[in-house]
Amino acid sequence: MTIKKWQTSVDDWIKNYGVRYFDIKTNGLLLSEEVGELNRIIARAFGEQSFKIEKSQDEILSECSEELADILFVATCLANQLGLDLTESLIQNLEKKSNRDKTRHHSNPKLS
Repeated sequence: MTIKKWQTSVDDWIKNYGVRYFDIKTNGLLLSEEVGELNRIIARAFGEQSFKIEKSQDEILSECSEELADILFVATCLANQLGLDLTESLIQNLEKKSNRDKTRHHSNPKLS
């Protein structure tokens, strides 16, 4: 699926199932909530906290996948609400990073 098709699919889902987009402030808060849910899993799976009930690597990866998809969904809602073309935004972002960081990471001794 292309990013443009994804944006259209999210918009169609909102119109058919979601009634309407939540306002931008609500979606901004929901995005933070979803990122927090992913970070909660990461803190327990890879950080110093632990799960109340032990989870398998497959369960952890499945939960991370679900939360990342939730993050992308809400971020796409925001892009749609703002009339942004995420394909173009991502291309511009990668170009910016490539120009800004073309030697930065290769010369960082911490990454050797």
